[in-house]
Amino acid sequence: MAERSTAAVDVADNSGDEPLTAKADEATADGTAEAQDTKGADPDGEGGARTSSEAVPAAPDLHSGHKLARRYRLEECVTRLDGFSSWRAVDEKLRRAVGVHLLPADHPRARSVLAAARSSALLGDPRFVQVLDAVEEDDLVYVVHEWLPDATELTALLAAGPFEAHDAYQLVSQISQAMAAAHREGLSHLRLTPGAVLRSSTGQYRIRGLAVNAALRGVTAQHPLRTDTEAIGALLYAALTRRWPYESDAYGLTGLPKDLGLIPPDQVRAGVHRGLSELAMRALANDGATASRQEQPCTTPDELAKAVAAMPRVLPPEPVFAAPPEYQRTTYQQGTYGRPPAGPAAATQPVMQAPPPPLQSRTGKVLKWAVSALLIAALGLGSWQLAETVLDHGKDATEPTTTQNTEDDSDDHKDVEPSKPVAIAGAQDYDPLGDGSEKPDSIKNLYDGDATSYWPTDGYYTADFGRLKEGVGVVLDLGKVQRVGKVDVSFLGGDTSVELRATDSSSIPQLPGGFTKVAHGSGTKVSLTPDKPVQARYLLVWLTKVPYSNEDGKYRGKVSDIKITS
Repeated sequence: MAERSTAAVDVADNSGDEPLTAKADEATADGTAEAQDTKGADPDGEGGARTSSEAVPAAPDLHSGHKLARRYRLEECVTRLDGFSSWRAVDEKLRRAVGVHLLPADHPRARSVLAAARSSALLGDPRFVQVLDAVEEDDLVYVVHEWLPDATELTALLAAGPFEAHDAYQLVSQISQAMAAAHREGLSHLRLTPGAVLRSSTGQYRIRGLAVNAALRGVTAQHPLRTDTEAIGALLYAALTRRWPYESDAYGLTGLPKDLGLIPPDQVRAGVHRGLSELAMRALANDGATASRQEQPCTTPDELAKAVAAMPRVLPPEPVFAAPPEYQRTTYQQGTYGRPPAGPAAATQPVMQAPPPPLQSRTGKVLKWAVSALLIAALGLGSWQLAETVLDHGKDATEPTTTQNTEDDSDDHKDVEPSKPVAIAGAQDYDPLGDGSEKPDSIKNLYDGDATSYWPTDGYYTADFGRLKEGVGVVLDLGKVQRVGKVDVSFLGGDTSVELRATDSSSIPQLPGGFTKVAHGSGTKVSLTPDKPVQARYLLVWLTKVPYSNEDGKYRGKVSDIKITS
């Protein structure tokens, strides 16, 4: 079962679960206490409390090495709470690490956990940690999900300090868009905490535990849209200030001073981006704070995503280059160039100065004779050429002069290879600055020879992708490094701005800056011709502005055909 899960999935490292000793999830001996972090995500008390009257059985007493379905080998228990346990495990069939939630089949929340996992698996959104399996067997219920060892939990990122404005902007834009997509499918998170958000090595944010973590703890909410929106606002607030926007401390963050209420981030810490500060207050739905700034609160993730798209784009900081070291002048002394003396004794040893050479040295005599010989040879050559000129002067002026016919200028192009089609060995969608995926199922329509089929982008609120990223595109694999002279691209739906980028690398660069920009253009039929042919293995057709679509009222690019010639 394939799904991307977004809640705080109970694992101690980058796999997707909260640590076993997480203070926010400490419960009383009978496992009925309310989680502190749930209260933080739902400050108005409209939801988030787990059922306190449940008789919770003990968590399954399993050990490392135990196998589920003769496939999933348990390695390390990372959470044991409220009658369930979470493990880091190994899928021996596919040879990869996975995370597993376990609880008895007679657990009062077993049915809801299974239902949440199966619903979450159907979403299929790459912005969420994927649910791989949800099974009931041998008196056990277990949920298997992705384990992401190369990702970093937001809790660890915040421990290093507050975010730069661009990083906070990327966080709130990606998380709000992902949660808006989940709510459109009827799925809520309800436990969207710093432990539920991971950042991959490429800068993409992934949300874990969508619906599943709330079901494991019996968390419900009367207004799930507002609960998840306020949780996103709390994450943005923490990213800007490194403070938790409630009075209680949580997730390694210090809460706000008591009796002050919720104060804007730009009043907590100097230098906070004003627009992002206002956005955090609107997401937290604090009416008193937002009214003073003439801003309406955002009560759904979709409203928050639109508010992010409407604000001016926050650019990354300019790179700072270290100044080159000053030029070190070297000295020559006794055959050494800029090297220190060989040992301490050399520092005190006197340097013997060689006497100056005599004026009439042997070298000077050799040079004098060489110059004399050259002068004699030059005089002789000049005399011979003068005599030849005088003898030829008497020849008949009417004698026909033969000339060497030169070849036509077109011969200069005899070595130029004629243009010929270049086959596309494969293609893939390329969205490293967004959610990592852009309609991969339609990618073969680019080079199927059918002008009516096309590869579309996702829909956006503006022509420049909601000002959330620089562009999206497709990477064309030529199979090997080949000569590329022109790339013809056909679009549907209206004029589209596009760039052609190339690389002769053996692998696809992780970011568009890893390609070299060689051509650009705009229109519905664009010929991208570099100033001179390039040698490339991978070509990036990079869309930078897309037209408005009357189908759904959004901006969307549609590439119908790509042809490459050498």
